Amino acid sequence: MLVAQRIVADINRRGNQVGERLPPERAMLEQYQVGRGTLRESLRYLELQGVISLRPGPGGGPVVERPDSSSLSAALSLLLQFADASHRAIADARATVETLTARLAAEQMSDDALAELRESVETMHEQMDDELVFLEENRRFHVLIAHSSGNPVFGYLVEALLDILAASALGIEFPGRRREEVYGAHTTICAAIAAHDGDAAARAMADHIDEYVRYAQEKYPEVLDAPITWTA
Repeated sequence: MLVAQRIVADINRRGNQVGERLPPERAMLEQYQVGRGTLRESLRYLELQGVISLRPGPGGGPVVERPDSSSLSAALSLLLQFADASHRAIADARATVETLTARLAAEQMSDDALAELRESVETMHEQMDDELVFLEENRRFHVLIAHSSGNPVFGYLVEALLDILAASALGIEFPGRRREEVYGAHTTICAAIAAHDGDAAARAMADHIDEYVRYAQEKYPEVLDAPITWTA
């Protein structure tokens, strides 16, 4: 673990970018003064965290990557499983966190992010009959807002919560009428954010999450009460 932390510190110090190779094994062995087994375990740990990828063959070796929310969602789902938490806990957390992120995004979302948010709403509408696109755009919409809150903790937390509560994995289906309702909610939230109206954005997001919970409770009551299981 200490070697892994030193490797990450050196990545930051050097300013390595995604796709750049790290020094070869022999150089790292000399630099960190550890055995080959210890170095390789450190690199494998960093690979599991999404910090690097280990490419085989000539010219391969450790390559810098950008970590995503998958490690956080895996760790969080493991903690929640041992806490005997249900998926309802995730829905409740979303209601609190995303209401706040919508308010913050309305105050400071960049023009580029707002353009992408509008594009997500339009894409969902244009490809309403494609369930895969619908689910992808639904996630993208919420992630964009969370990461536009100005607080990266909220961004990655919302991503992790959405990963755990992924509708397709839980078996929740969205027929045409429900998709139209989601699209309408996204349109309302997007308009409030574009108008820089934090109160309206927060109310619209709260209503949107509440509608989702009511729908799931009515159609799939067993899903919300199902215990969370660890996914890696």
